[in-house]
Amino acid sequence: MRLLVVGRLSGQLAAAVKIAMQSGAKVAHVETIAQATHALRVGQGADLLMVDYDLDIAALIAANSAERIHCPVVACGVGSDPDRAANAIRAGAKEFIPLPPEPELIAAVLAAVSDDQRPLITCDPSMAQVIKLADQVAGSEASILITGESGVGKEVMARYIHQKSRRADKPFISVNCAAIPDNLLESELFGHEKGAFTGAVARRVGKFEEADGGTLLLDEISEMDARLQAKLLRAIQEREIDRVGGQKPVKVNIRILATSNRDLVQAVREGVFREDLLYRLNVVNLKLPPLRERPADILALAEHFAKKYAAANGVEPKPLASSTKLRLRQHSWPGNVRELENAMHRAVLLSIGPEIEETAIRLPDGQPLQALASDPAAEAVSRAALATGQAVADLSARGLVGQTVAQVEQQLIIDTLQHCLGNRTHAANILGISIRTLRNKLKEYSEAGVSVPAPQGPGVYAA
Repeated sequence: MRLLVVGRLSGQLAAAVKIAMQSGAKVAHVETIAQATHALRVGQGADLLMVDYDLDIAALIAANSAERIHCPVVACGVGSDPDRAANAIRAGAKEFIPLPPEPELIAAVLAAVSDDQRPLITCDPSMAQVIKLADQVAGSEASILITGESGVGKEVMARYIHQKSRRADKPFISVNCAAIPDNLLESELFGHEKGAFTGAVARRVGKFEEADGGTLLLDEISEMDARLQAKLLRAIQEREIDRVGGQKPVKVNIRILATSNRDLVQAVREGVFREDLLYRLNVVNLKLPPLRERPADILALAEHFAKKYAAANGVEPKPLASSTKLRLRQHSWPGNVRELENAMHRAVLLSIGPEIEETAIRLPDGQPLQALASDPAAEAVSRAALATGQAVADLSARGLVGQTVAQVEQQLIIDTLQHCLGNRTHAANILGISIRTLRNKLKEYSEAGVSVPAPQGPGVYAA
Protein backbone atom coordinates (compact mmCIF):
# COMPACT_ATOMS: atom_id res chain seq x y z
CA MET A 1 0.00 0.00 0.00
CA ARG A 2 1.21 3.52 -0.86
CA LEU A 3 0.69 6.03 1.94
CA LEU A 4 1.11 9.79 1.56
CA VAL A 5 1.50 11.58 4.91
CA VAL A 6 0.47 15.26 4.93
CA GLY A 7 1.63 17.53 7.76
CA ARG A 8 4.70 18.45 9.74
CA LEU A 9 6.62 15.37 10.90
CA SER A 10 6.45 15.98 14.62
CA GLY A 11 7.59 13.25 16.96
CA GLN A 12 4.18 11.58 17.19
CA LEU A 13 3.43 11.74 13.46
CA ALA A 14 6.91 10.43 12.68
CA ALA A 15 6.23 7.52 15.03
CA ALA A 16 2.98 6.80 13.16
CA VAL A 17 4.89 6.83 9.87
CA LYS A 18 7.38 4.33 11.24
CA ILE A 19 4.58 2.01 12.36
CA ALA A 20 2.91 2.27 8.95
CA MET A 21 6.20 1.34 7.26
CA GLN A 22 6.57 -1.63 9.60
CA SER A 23 3.06 -2.68 8.51
CA GLY A 24 4.28 -2.82 4.90
CA ALA A 25 3.21 0.62 3.64
CA LYS A 26 5.39 2.58 1.23
CA VAL A 27 5.37 6.05 2.73
CA ALA A 28 5.93 9.48 1.16
CA HIS A 29 5.62 12.82 2.92
CA VAL A 30 4.61 16.42 2.16
CA GLU A 31 3.83 19.25 4.56
CA THR A 32 0.90 21.12 2.95
CA ILE A 33 -2.36 20.25 1.23
CA ALA A 34 -1.20 22.06 -1.93
CA GLN A 35 1.89 19.87 -2.02
CA ALA A 36 -0.29 16.80 -1.54
CA THR A 37 -2.50 17.58 -4.53
CA HIS A 38 0.57 18.42 -6.61
CA ALA A 39 2.24 15.12 -5.69
CA LEU A 40 -0.85 13.17 -6.75
CA ARG A 41 -1.23 15.24 -9.91
CA VAL A 42 2.30 14.56 -11.13
CA GLY A 43 1.97 10.84 -10.65
CA GLN A 44 3.52 10.09 -7.28
CA GLY A 45 0.42 8.07 -6.51
CA ALA A 46 -1.10 7.01 -3.19
CA ASP A 47 -3.69 4.51 -2.03
CA LEU A 48 -4.34 6.48 1.16
CA LEU A 49 -3.66 9.94 2.62
CA MET A 50 -2.88 10.35 6.33
CA VAL A 51 -3.51 14.04 7.10
CA ASP A 52 -2.90 16.15 10.21
CA TYR A 53 -6.34 17.30 11.38
CA ASP A 54 -5.00 20.82 11.90
CA LEU A 55 -4.88 21.16 8.11
CA ASP A 56 -7.89 21.99 5.92
CA ILE A 57 -9.00 18.48 5.02
CA ALA A 58 -12.15 19.68 3.24
CA ALA A 59 -10.05 21.92 0.97
CA LEU A 60 -7.68 19.04 0.21
CA ILE A 61 -10.52 16.71 -0.76
CA ALA A 62 -12.18 19.43 -2.85
CA ALA A 63 -8.91 20.21 -4.68
CA ASN A 64 -8.36 16.54 -5.43
CA SER A 65 -11.94 16.04 -6.61
CA ALA A 66 -11.68 19.03 -8.95
CA GLU A 67 -8.90 17.18 -10.74
CA ARG A 68 -10.68 13.82 -10.55
CA ILE A 69 -8.18 12.47 -8.01
CA HIS A 70 -10.02 10.16 -5.64
CA CYS A 71 -7.97 8.92 -2.71
CA PRO A 72 -9.37 8.12 0.76
CA VAL A 73 -8.23 10.28 3.68
CA VAL A 74 -7.49 9.30 7.28
CA ALA A 75 -7.14 12.15 9.76
CA CYS A 76 -4.70 12.05 12.66
CA GLY A 77 -3.76 14.39 15.48
CA VAL A 78 -2.20 14.78 18.89
CA GLY A 79 -4.47 15.21 21.86
CA SER A 80 -7.56 13.50 20.42
CA ASP A 81 -9.60 16.71 20.45
CA PRO A 82 -13.15 15.34 19.85
CA ASP A 83 -14.36 18.51 18.10
CA ARG A 84 -11.46 18.60 15.64
CA ALA A 85 -11.74 14.85 15.07
CA ALA A 86 -15.46 15.20 14.35
CA ASN A 87 -14.80 18.13 12.02
CA ALA A 88 -12.26 16.03 10.12
CA ILE A 89 -14.80 13.25 9.64
CA ARG A 90 -17.45 15.74 8.51
CA ALA A 91 -14.93 17.19 6.06
CA GLY A 92 -14.64 13.80 4.37
CA ALA A 93 -12.02 11.81 6.29
CA LYS A 94 -12.86 8.11 6.51
CA GLU A 95 -11.31 7.57 9.93
CA PHE A 96 -9.44 9.30 12.74
CA ILE A 97 -6.23 8.00 14.34
CA PRO A 98 -5.26 9.56 17.69
CA LEU A 99 -1.59 10.27 18.37
CA PRO A 100 0.55 9.00 20.06
CA PRO A 101 -0.07 6.00 17.82
CA GLU A 102 -1.00 2.44 18.68
CA PRO A 103 0.54 -0.05 16.22
CA GLU A 104 -2.49 -2.37 16.09
CA LEU A 105 -4.90 0.51 15.55
CA ILE A 106 -2.85 2.00 12.72
CA ALA A 107 -2.47 -1.35 10.98
CA ALA A 108 -6.22 -2.06 11.28
CA VAL A 109 -7.30 1.37 10.06
CA LEU A 110 -4.90 1.37 7.12
CA ALA A 111 -6.06 -2.08 6.03
CA ALA A 112 -9.76 -1.26 6.45
CA VAL A 113 -9.75 2.12 4.71
CA SER A 114 -7.44 1.24 1.85
CA ASP A 115 -9.23 -2.10 1.23
CA ASP A 116 -5.93 -3.37 -0.13
CA GLN A 117 -6.18 -6.80 1.49
CA ARG A 118 -8.01 -8.94 -1.07
CA PRO A 119 -6.60 -12.46 -0.77
CA LEU A 120 -7.29 -15.01 -3.47
CA ILE A 121 -9.19 -17.69 -1.53
CA THR A 122 -9.83 -20.91 -3.40
CA CYS A 123 -9.77 -24.64 -2.74
CA ASP A 124 -12.00 -25.93 -5.53
CA PRO A 125 -10.44 -28.21 -8.18
CA SER A 126 -12.05 -26.16 -10.98
CA MET A 127 -9.82 -23.23 -9.99
CA ALA A 128 -6.65 -25.31 -9.64
CA GLN A 129 -5.82 -25.20 -13.35
CA VAL A 130 -6.48 -21.47 -13.49
CA ILE A 131 -4.15 -20.83 -10.54
CA LYS A 132 -1.51 -23.12 -12.05
CA LEU A 133 -1.58 -21.16 -15.32
CA ALA A 134 -1.54 -17.84 -13.47
CA ASP A 135 1.52 -18.91 -11.49
CA GLN A 136 3.20 -20.05 -14.70
CA VAL A 137 2.80 -16.73 -16.52
CA ALA A 138 2.91 -14.28 -13.60
CA GLY A 139 6.67 -13.81 -13.83
CA SER A 140 6.57 -13.00 -17.54
CA GLU A 141 5.96 -9.65 -19.23
CA ALA A 142 3.03 -11.00 -21.26
CA SER A 143 -0.27 -9.15 -21.37
CA ILE A 144 -3.03 -11.21 -19.75
CA LEU A 145 -6.77 -11.07 -20.41
CA ILE A 146 -8.87 -12.22 -17.44
CA THR A 147 -12.45 -13.12 -18.33
CA GLY A 148 -15.50 -14.30 -16.45
CA GLU A 149 -18.90 -13.22 -15.21
CA SER A 150 -19.38 -10.04 -13.22
CA GLY A 151 -18.38 -10.47 -9.58
CA VAL A 152 -16.35 -13.60 -10.15
CA GLY A 153 -13.08 -12.13 -8.83
CA LYS A 154 -11.23 -10.88 -11.91
CA GLU A 155 -9.54 -7.94 -10.14
CA VAL A 156 -8.51 -10.20 -7.25
CA MET A 157 -6.84 -12.49 -9.80
CA ALA A 158 -5.12 -9.48 -11.38
CA ARG A 159 -3.70 -8.44 -8.00
CA TYR A 160 -2.56 -12.01 -7.41
CA ILE A 161 -0.66 -12.00 -10.71
CA HIS A 162 0.96 -8.67 -9.86
CA GLN A 163 2.05 -9.92 -6.44
CA LYS A 164 3.62 -12.99 -8.07
CA SER A 165 5.38 -10.94 -10.76
CA ARG A 166 8.81 -9.35 -10.89
CA ARG A 167 7.02 -6.00 -10.57
CA ALA A 168 5.46 -6.81 -7.18
CA ASP A 169 7.34 -4.00 -5.42
CA LYS A 170 6.12 -1.46 -7.98
CA PRO A 171 2.65 0.16 -8.29
CA PHE A 172 -0.49 -1.76 -9.16
CA ILE A 173 -2.89 0.72 -10.78
CA SER A 174 -6.47 -0.17 -11.69
CA VAL A 175 -8.75 1.78 -14.04
CA ASN A 176 -12.43 0.91 -14.48
CA CYS A 177 -13.07 1.71 -18.15
CA ALA A 178 -16.84 1.33 -17.71
CA ALA A 179 -17.13 3.80 -14.83
CA ILE A 180 -15.46 6.80 -16.50
CA PRO A 181 -17.19 8.71 -19.33
CA ASP A 182 -15.45 8.59 -22.72
CA ASN A 183 -14.52 12.28 -22.69
CA LEU A 184 -12.66 11.83 -19.38
CA LEU A 185 -11.13 8.38 -19.85
CA GLU A 186 -8.45 9.54 -22.29
CA SER A 187 -7.12 12.11 -19.81
CA GLU A 188 -7.41 9.60 -16.96
CA LEU A 189 -5.29 7.06 -18.83
CA PHE A 190 -2.77 9.23 -20.65
CA GLY A 191 -2.79 12.48 -18.65
CA HIS A 192 -2.95 16.02 -20.03
CA GLU A 193 -0.96 19.22 -20.29
CA LYS A 194 -1.95 22.52 -18.76
CA GLY A 195 -4.57 24.24 -20.92
CA ALA A 196 -5.31 21.15 -23.01
CA PHE A 197 -9.02 21.69 -22.36
CA THR A 198 -11.29 23.73 -20.13
CA GLY A 199 -10.48 22.94 -16.51
CA ALA A 200 -6.95 21.66 -17.21
CA VAL A 201 -5.31 24.08 -14.77
CA ALA A 202 -2.03 22.15 -14.55
CA ARG A 203 -0.24 19.19 -16.04
CA ARG A 204 -1.79 15.91 -14.89
CA VAL A 205 -0.01 12.58 -15.10
CA GLY A 206 -2.27 9.73 -16.21
CA LYS A 207 -2.54 6.16 -15.00
CA PHE A 208 -0.01 4.89 -17.56
CA GLU A 209 2.72 7.08 -16.10
CA GLU A 210 1.55 6.48 -12.53
CA ALA A 211 1.96 2.73 -13.13
CA ASP A 212 5.44 3.14 -14.64
CA GLY A 213 7.57 0.18 -13.60
CA GLY A 214 4.54 -1.71 -12.34
CA THR A 215 1.24 -3.13 -13.54
CA LEU A 216 -1.76 -1.38 -15.12
CA LEU A 217 -5.12 -3.13 -14.92
CA LEU A 218 -7.70 -2.07 -17.50
CA ASP A 219 -10.93 -3.26 -15.89
CA GLU A 220 -13.89 -3.94 -18.23
CA ILE A 221 -11.81 -3.11 -21.30
CA SER A 222 -14.75 -3.97 -23.58
CA GLU A 223 -16.43 -0.67 -22.66
CA MET A 224 -13.67 1.48 -24.15
CA ASP A 225 -14.51 3.74 -27.09
CA ALA A 226 -13.13 2.69 -30.50
CA ARG A 227 -11.00 5.86 -30.82
CA LEU A 228 -9.36 5.22 -27.48
CA GLN A 229 -8.82 1.58 -28.41
CA ALA A 230 -6.58 2.77 -31.27
CA LYS A 231 -4.56 4.99 -28.94
CA LEU A 232 -4.29 2.19 -26.39
CA LEU A 233 -3.05 -0.21 -29.06
CA ARG A 234 -0.24 2.21 -29.97
CA ALA A 235 0.67 2.68 -26.30
CA ILE A 236 0.97 -1.08 -25.80
CA GLN A 237 2.95 -1.62 -29.00
CA GLU A 238 5.35 1.32 -28.68
CA ARG A 239 5.51 1.49 -24.86
CA GLU A 240 4.94 5.23 -25.07
CA ILE A 241 1.94 7.49 -24.60
CA ASP A 242 0.84 10.97 -25.67
CA ARG A 243 -0.68 13.22 -23.04
CA VAL A 244 -3.76 15.15 -24.16
CA GLY A 245 -2.37 18.41 -25.53
CA GLY A 246 1.19 17.10 -25.32
CA GLN A 247 3.90 17.87 -27.86
CA LYS A 248 6.06 14.77 -27.52
CA PRO A 249 5.55 11.13 -26.51
CA VAL A 250 6.40 9.85 -23.03
CA LYS A 251 8.07 6.47 -22.58
CA VAL A 252 6.46 4.07 -20.07
CA ASN A 253 7.50 0.69 -18.73
CA ILE A 254 4.39 -1.19 -17.64
CA ARG A 255 2.74 -4.57 -17.81
CA ILE A 256 -0.86 -4.62 -19.04
CA LEU A 257 -3.59 -6.76 -17.53
CA ALA A 258 -7.20 -6.46 -18.72
CA THR A 259 -10.56 -7.88 -17.66
CA SER A 260 -13.89 -8.32 -19.39
CA ASN A 261 -17.21 -9.93 -18.54
CA ARG A 262 -18.18 -9.94 -22.22
CA ASP A 263 -17.20 -12.22 -25.11
CA LEU A 264 -14.58 -10.06 -26.86
CA VAL A 265 -14.46 -12.37 -29.88
CA GLN A 266 -18.16 -11.67 -30.38
CA ALA A 267 -17.52 -7.96 -29.78
CA VAL A 268 -14.95 -8.08 -32.60
CA ARG A 269 -17.53 -9.68 -34.90
CA GLU A 270 -20.00 -6.92 -33.98
CA GLY A 271 -17.41 -4.28 -34.84
CA VAL A 272 -17.28 -2.70 -31.37
CA PHE A 273 -13.84 -4.00 -30.38
CA ARG A 274 -10.62 -3.94 -32.38
CA GLU A 275 -9.32 -7.35 -33.39
CA ASP A 276 -5.68 -6.22 -33.31
CA LEU A 277 -6.11 -4.89 -29.77
CA LEU A 278 -7.64 -8.20 -28.68
CA TYR A 279 -4.58 -10.02 -30.01
CA ARG A 280 -2.29 -7.66 -28.08
CA LEU A 281 -4.19 -8.10 -24.83
CA ASN A 282 -4.97 -11.79 -25.11
CA VAL A 283 -1.46 -13.22 -25.11
CA VAL A 284 -2.67 -15.41 -22.24
CA ASN A 285 -6.32 -15.86 -21.29
CA LEU A 286 -7.42 -16.72 -17.76
CA LYS A 287 -11.10 -17.64 -17.67
CA LEU A 288 -12.48 -17.71 -14.14
CA PRO A 289 -15.38 -20.14 -13.63
CA PRO A 290 -18.52 -18.76 -11.97
CA LEU A 291 -19.02 -19.49 -8.28
CA ARG A 292 -21.79 -22.02 -8.96
CA GLU A 293 -19.14 -24.18 -10.68
CA ARG A 294 -16.78 -23.87 -7.68
CA PRO A 295 -18.81 -25.47 -4.84
CA ALA A 296 -15.81 -25.95 -2.54
CA ASP A 297 -14.99 -22.25 -2.80
CA ILE A 298 -18.46 -21.23 -1.60
CA LEU A 299 -17.91 -22.39 1.97
CA ALA A 300 -14.27 -21.25 2.09
CA LEU A 301 -15.26 -17.76 0.98
CA ALA A 302 -18.34 -17.66 3.21
CA GLU A 303 -16.24 -18.44 6.29
CA HIS A 304 -13.65 -15.84 5.27
CA PHE A 305 -16.30 -13.13 4.83
CA ALA A 306 -18.02 -14.10 8.08
CA LYS A 307 -14.76 -13.52 10.00
CA LYS A 308 -13.97 -10.34 8.06
CA TYR A 309 -17.31 -8.65 8.74
CA ALA A 310 -17.50 -9.85 12.34
CA ALA A 311 -14.21 -8.02 12.93
CA ALA A 312 -15.34 -4.98 10.94
CA ASN A 313 -18.56 -4.68 12.96
CA GLY A 314 -17.03 -5.44 16.35
CA VAL A 315 -18.97 -8.66 16.99
CA GLU A 316 -17.82 -12.12 18.00
CA PRO A 317 -17.13 -14.39 15.01
CA LYS A 318 -19.55 -17.30 14.68
CA PRO A 319 -19.28 -20.61 12.83
CA LEU A 320 -21.72 -21.54 10.08
CA ALA A 321 -24.51 -23.91 11.05
CA SER A 322 -24.71 -27.19 9.09
CA SER A 323 -28.02 -26.19 7.50
CA THR A 324 -26.47 -22.86 6.50
CA LYS A 325 -23.59 -24.58 4.75
CA LEU A 326 -26.03 -26.77 2.84
CA ARG A 327 -28.16 -23.83 1.75
CA LEU A 328 -25.12 -21.79 0.70
CA ARG A 329 -23.94 -24.62 -1.54
CA GLN A 330 -27.41 -25.07 -3.05
CA HIS A 331 -27.79 -21.43 -4.10
CA SER A 332 -26.80 -20.59 -7.70
CA TRP A 333 -25.08 -17.24 -6.81
CA PRO A 334 -25.80 -15.32 -10.04
CA GLY A 335 -23.81 -12.40 -8.59
CA ASN A 336 -20.88 -14.71 -7.82
CA VAL A 337 -18.36 -13.80 -5.10
CA ARG A 338 -19.66 -10.23 -4.82
CA GLU A 339 -23.17 -11.51 -4.05
CA LEU A 340 -21.83 -14.03 -1.55
CA GLU A 341 -19.79 -11.34 0.23
CA ASN A 342 -22.83 -9.08 0.60
CA ALA A 343 -24.95 -11.99 1.81
CA MET A 344 -22.40 -12.90 4.49
CA HIS A 345 -22.13 -9.27 5.61
CA ARG A 346 -25.91 -9.24 6.12
CA ALA A 347 -25.78 -12.62 7.85
CA VAL A 348 -23.23 -11.40 10.40
CA LEU A 349 -25.56 -8.53 11.27
CA LEU A 350 -28.79 -10.56 11.29
CA SER A 351 -27.62 -13.70 13.09
CA ILE A 352 -28.93 -14.00 16.66
CA GLY A 353 -27.79 -17.48 17.72
CA PRO A 354 -24.45 -19.03 18.65
CA GLU A 355 -24.03 -20.02 14.98
CA ILE A 356 -24.89 -18.21 11.76
CA GLU A 357 -28.25 -19.80 11.14
CA GLU A 358 -29.87 -20.50 7.77
CA THR A 359 -32.49 -17.76 8.25
CA ALA A 360 -29.73 -15.11 8.49
CA ILE A 361 -28.68 -15.77 4.87
CA ARG A 362 -30.91 -13.52 2.82
CA LEU A 363 -31.10 -11.99 -0.62
CA PRO A 364 -30.91 -8.20 -1.07
CA ASP A 365 -34.71 -7.94 -1.00
CA GLY A 366 -34.84 -9.73 2.36
CA GLN A 367 -36.05 -13.06 0.98
CA PRO A 368 -34.34 -16.31 2.03
CA LEU A 369 -32.11 -18.18 -0.38
CA GLN A 370 -33.90 -20.56 -2.71
CA ALA A 371 -32.46 -24.04 -2.97
CA LEU A 372 -31.75 -25.55 -6.37
CA ALA A 373 -34.26 -28.11 -7.63
CA SER A 374 -33.32 -31.79 -7.50
CA ASP A 375 -33.73 -31.99 -11.29
CA PRO A 376 -32.03 -28.89 -12.71
CA ALA A 377 -33.00 -29.65 -16.31
CA ALA A 378 -36.69 -30.04 -15.51
CA GLU A 379 -36.61 -26.96 -13.33
CA ALA A 380 -35.01 -24.94 -16.13
CA VAL A 381 -37.72 -26.01 -18.59
CA SER A 382 -40.40 -25.16 -16.03
CA ARG A 383 -38.91 -21.74 -15.35
CA ALA A 384 -38.62 -21.00 -19.07
CA ALA A 385 -42.24 -21.98 -19.72
CA LEU A 386 -43.45 -19.95 -16.79
CA ALA A 387 -41.39 -16.94 -17.84
CA THR A 388 -42.67 -17.14 -21.42
CA GLY A 389 -46.29 -17.33 -20.33
CA GLN A 390 -45.84 -14.50 -17.86
CA ALA A 391 -44.06 -12.38 -20.46
CA VAL A 392 -46.93 -12.76 -22.95
CA ALA A 393 -49.45 -11.94 -20.22
CA ASP A 394 -47.48 -8.87 -19.19
CA LEU A 395 -47.18 -7.69 -22.79
CA SER A 396 -50.90 -8.03 -23.34
CA ALA A 397 -51.74 -6.33 -20.05
CA ARG A 398 -49.56 -3.36 -20.91
CA GLY A 399 -50.87 -3.11 -24.44
CA LEU A 400 -47.48 -3.87 -26.00
CA VAL A 401 -48.72 -6.49 -28.44
CA GLY A 402 -48.80 -4.87 -31.87
CA GLN A 403 -45.87 -2.55 -31.21
CA THR A 404 -42.49 -2.88 -32.92
CA VAL A 405 -39.52 -4.40 -31.12
CA ALA A 406 -37.82 -0.99 -31.15
CA GLN A 407 -40.83 0.61 -29.44
CA VAL A 408 -40.97 -2.09 -26.78
CA GLU A 409 -37.20 -1.81 -26.22
CA GLN A 410 -37.44 1.95 -25.80
CA GLN A 411 -40.25 1.64 -23.24
CA LEU A 412 -38.33 -1.05 -21.33
CA ILE A 413 -35.17 1.08 -21.18
CA ILE A 414 -37.03 4.21 -20.06
CA ASP A 415 -39.04 2.30 -17.43
CA THR A 416 -35.90 0.62 -16.07
CA LEU A 417 -34.08 3.95 -15.91
CA GLN A 418 -36.97 5.49 -13.97
CA HIS A 419 -36.92 2.51 -11.59
CA CYS A 420 -33.18 3.15 -11.00
CA LEU A 421 -33.73 6.90 -10.39
CA GLY A 422 -31.74 7.74 -13.51
CA ASN A 423 -28.65 5.71 -12.51
CA ARG A 424 -27.19 4.60 -15.85
CA THR A 425 -24.88 1.96 -14.41
CA HIS A 426 -27.61 0.23 -12.38
CA ALA A 427 -30.03 0.32 -15.32
CA ALA A 428 -27.46 -1.19 -17.68
CA ASN A 429 -26.79 -4.03 -15.23
CA ILE A 430 -30.51 -4.81 -14.90
CA LEU A 431 -31.04 -4.68 -18.66
CA GLY A 432 -28.01 -6.89 -19.30
CA ILE A 433 -26.36 -4.43 -21.70
CA SER A 434 -23.16 -2.42 -21.53
CA ILE A 435 -23.17 1.13 -20.21
CA ARG A 436 -21.94 2.30 -23.60
CA THR A 437 -24.89 0.68 -25.38
CA LEU A 438 -27.27 2.29 -22.90
CA ARG A 439 -25.72 5.74 -23.40
CA ASN A 440 -26.00 5.40 -27.18
CA LYS A 441 -29.67 4.40 -26.89
CA LEU A 442 -30.45 7.33 -24.58
CA LYS A 443 -28.69 9.75 -26.90
CA GLU A 444 -30.77 8.41 -29.78
CA TYR A 445 -33.99 8.82 -27.77
CA SER A 446 -33.09 12.36 -26.67
CA GLU A 447 -32.36 13.42 -30.23
CA ALA A 448 -35.77 12.02 -31.22
CA GLY A 449 -37.44 14.20 -28.57
CA VAL A 450 -38.10 11.45 -26.03
CA SER A 451 -37.89 12.53 -22.39
CA VAL A 452 -35.01 10.67 -20.71
CA PRO A 453 -34.90 10.48 -16.87
CA ALA A 454 -32.02 12.52 -15.46
CA PRO A 455 -29.64 11.04 -12.87
CA GLN A 456 -30.70 11.69 -9.28
CA GLY A 457 -28.06 11.90 -6.57
CA PRO A 458 -24.28 12.33 -6.53
CA GLY A 459 -21.80 10.19 -8.40
CA VAL A 460 -24.12 9.25 -11.29
CA TYR A 461 -22.84 9.93 -14.78
CA ALA A 462 -25.32 11.25 -17.29
CA ALA A 463 -25.49 9.88 -20.81
